[in-house]
Amino acid sequence: MAETRTALVTGGNRGIGLEIARQLARQGILTAIGSRDITKGEEAAAQLIAEGLEPAVVELDVTSADSVLDAVDKTRHLFGRIDILVNNAGILLERSRDGTAGNVVQVPIDKVFECFDVNTVGPLRLIQAVLPGMLDEGYGRIVNLSSGLGQLSEMSGGHTAYRLSKAALNALTRTTAADIGQGNIKVNTMCPGWVQTDMGGEDATRSVSEGAETAVWLATLAEDGPTGGFFRDKKQIAW
Repeated sequence: MAETRTALVTGGNRGIGLEIARQLARQGILTAIGSRDITKGEEAAAQLIAEGLEPAVVELDVTSADSVLDAVDKTRHLFGRIDILVNNAGILLERSRDGTAGNVVQVPIDKVFECFDVNTVGPLRLIQAVLPGMLDEGYGRIVNLSSGLGQLSEMSGGHTAYRLSKAALNALTRTTAADIGQGNIKVNTMCPGWVQTDMGGEDATRSVSEGAETAVWLATLAEDGPTGGFFRDKKQIAW
């Protein structure tokens, strides 16, 4: 009989994070929704419960080391361990209709630090909290949600804070995978594309289900699956 796996999804109360939690739970994976606002997390969980799923909810602010440790402890208490970590929580602070938001001259430095704290350091806090347990178990899947805006090979202007934070998240992915080495702990990052969420907006071209699909695939990779890669639509892309 296959072993039941467990997962923690940050920012799991809405958008892509909620859809990742839904798709993982549908596969029989015990899934905890991490939400900064516990009430919103419980409301999101109620949607999945109405679908016949059984998610857990943990309060989780990725910018707080204490909150991260507490959420990880609670998830382990519920499930016994954490097999899968999906670092989905993220922010985009620079918005404009003409695409000029947050260019390098205009971007406030405090916004750069704020983006890094959520989009880059937050995932690092979670990785440091869950990785020792994964190493002890000899199994783990870490999925970082990045963006094409952080892709150096196609880098353009604008959205400076967000681009920097996601490029750094890609570097964190490569560094973590290299530090762990080959084995049955896989660390990858993915670009969901332009998705119809609060962040992506109503003009986005991809559904939430499409945006979540590659993250779920990476979260459930077989032992011979890739590590240290950047993916879109289940295909590796350039950094």
